[in-house]
Amino acid sequence: MRKKIITISFLILSFSTLMAQIPLPIRQLLQADYMQGASFSFKAVEVETGQVLYQYDEDREMVPASVLKLVTTAVAMELLGEEYRFPTTISYDGEVQNGVLNGNLYIEGSGDPTLGSTHFSGDRTRFTADQLAFLSPWVEAIRQAGIKEVRGAVVADERVFDLEGVSPQWLWEDMGNYYGAGSYGLNVFDNLYYLTLSTGNVGSPAVVLSEEPAVGLNYRNELTVAAVSTDSAYIQGAPFSRERLLRGVLPANRARYVLKGDIPDPPHFLAQLLTDRLAGEGIAIDEPASSCRLLVPSGRWNGQKRTIITTTYSPVLREIIGITNLRSHNLYADACLKAVGLLDSSHEPRSSFGKGIYKTNEFLREKGIPTQGLWMHDGSGLSPFDKLSATFMTDLLIYMAARSAVSDAYVRTLPLAGREGTVANFLRGTSLENKARLKSGSMSRVKSYAGYIQKDGKQYAVALFVNNYSCEGRDMTRALEQMLARLF
Repeated sequence: MRKKIITISFLILSFSTLMAQIPLPIRQLLQADYMQGASFSFKAVEVETGQVLYQYDEDREMVPASVLKLVTTAVAMELLGEEYRFPTTISYDGEVQNGVLNGNLYIEGSGDPTLGSTHFSGDRTRFTADQLAFLSPWVEAIRQAGIKEVRGAVVADERVFDLEGVSPQWLWEDMGNYYGAGSYGLNVFDNLYYLTLSTGNVGSPAVVLSEEPAVGLNYRNELTVAAVSTDSAYIQGAPFSRERLLRGVLPANRARYVLKGDIPDPPHFLAQLLTDRLAGEGIAIDEPASSCRLLVPSGRWNGQKRTIITTTYSPVLREIIGITNLRSHNLYADACLKAVGLLDSSHEPRSSFGKGIYKTNEFLREKGIPTQGLWMHDGSGLSPFDKLSATFMTDLLIYMAARSAVSDAYVRTLPLAGREGTVANFLRGTSLENKARLKSGSMSRVKSYAGYIQKDGKQYAVALFVNNYSCEGRDMTRALEQMLARLF
C-alpha cells in the first residue's frame, strides 16, 4: 500500500514538474474549463536555426481543417511551378464543309478551377455577366474556323480527372453546399450558384425566387422561417443529381435572401452553356450538350482525331494559390492536388484525390520531410479524417521558407494576420498584427493556425491545433489569439 502511495505521489510530482515547464500562457489555456477533454498541439521553431522556441504535444495527429491547404499549395507550387497555367482547349472532330461541322465541338479541360471564377472577375456576392467573358473568345474562334452550324454536339471532355469530384471521406451534410463543391476536369463559376429566396412572417414558408446561373435543379423545401438575424440554412444533395434539399432556418421578412449551392455536374453544365451561347449567336447545334461521363457508358464516345481551335489559359498558379490561402478556397485546393497527381505516371493517366496524395507524399519524402504526421483524404481539409501534427507542419514550413526555390512567392500567399483574408480579425490590435502570416482552419470543434511569425528580426514557423473544445468557436479563437500574443 505504501509503495502504491509513493508511486502515485511520484506521478503527481512528475506531472506538476512537467506543467511548471510549460509556458504560463499555454498552461492557462489548458486549465480552462472548455479545454477539459480537448486535444491541443503546438510548436514554434526558428526558421534559420531550427531551434524550438515552444512545443506542447507536438507529435499528436490533429484534425487541421483548412490548414491542410498549406500542404497542398506548397507541393503544387514546388512541383508545377509558380508560373504554371491550367489550359482549356476548344477543338472539333470530323470536317468543316461549307460552314457546316459534321462532327462535335469539344471543351477539353485540365482541371482549371478559375474559369468564370468570381475571384478573377465579377462580384463574389452574386452572379454577374462578367463571369461569362471567357465564352466570347471561344465563340469568335469557332466563327474564325468557318463553323456556322454543328451537326453534332458540344461535348465536355473532363477525362483529365476521374469522376470522384468529392472525397468519399467528406461528410454528407457538406454535399450540395458551395464549400463542398466537387473538383472536376472542367469547372466553371467556382462550381457554385446563387439561390435567391424571399421570406414572410415567422412560420410562413420561404419562397424560391431564382437560380443564378440557371442550373435547373429540383428543390424540396423544408426551410423554416423564424425570428433570427442570420441563417442556419443549407442546400444538400449529391454530385450529378438534380435533386436538392433545402433545410434549416432563415430570417423572417426578407424580400431577398441568398444561399449558395454547388453545381452538381459542372462539365455538362459548361457544355450546355456553350451550346446556348452559340445558338444565341446564330450557330445552330443539332444535338444536345453532352460529356465524357454520359457518352462513355453508352459506347458513344468518339476517339477521332481533333483539330484545335483555341486554348484559354488560367491565371498563373502563384495567383491561384494566393486566392486558395487567402480565401480558403476548397475547389482551388482540390484542383491543385489533382493537378499534382497528373505528374504521377505510375498508374492510369487520369488524376484523382488518391494520385495527388500519393505524389504529395512522394515529394515530401524526397525532400527529407517525414510524413508520419500527415494523413490526407483531400487537398482542402474538408474531410474530418485529415490529420496533421504540429511537428510535420513546422518541418514543411521551414523547408518552404528556407530551402524552396519558390520561398518568397509561397510565403506571400499566406494572409497577414489582423489585415487579410480569413485572419483579417485574428491578432488585430495586438503586437503581432501585420507581423504574422497565418492560414486558419475551422470546423465543428476544430480550430487551427499555421504559418510564420516575425519577432525581433527572426522568423518562426508556427503550428497550433485544438480539437474537441467545448466553448463557442469565437471564444476559442480569442483564447488562441491571447495565447499567441502573450507568447510572442
